[in-house]
Amino acid sequence: MAKIKVKQVRSSIKRPQNQKRTLKALGLRKIGQVVEHDDTPNILGMINKVKHLVSTEGA
Repeated sequence: MAKIKVKQVRSSIKRPQNQKRTLKALGLRKIGQVVEHDDTPNILGMINKVKHLVSTEGA
């Protein structure tokens, strides 16, 4: 299965609670942190929800 790298580029301060929980579910805690996930519909949906806070790169 394809992998996707997700990097947090903006802060979660002053964001709605559901966006903070989505970042936590993706495994992101700090700006600049990069995590790698499988390219599944669940992960893509979470990335789409916080697309203004993260950047993505196909691995």
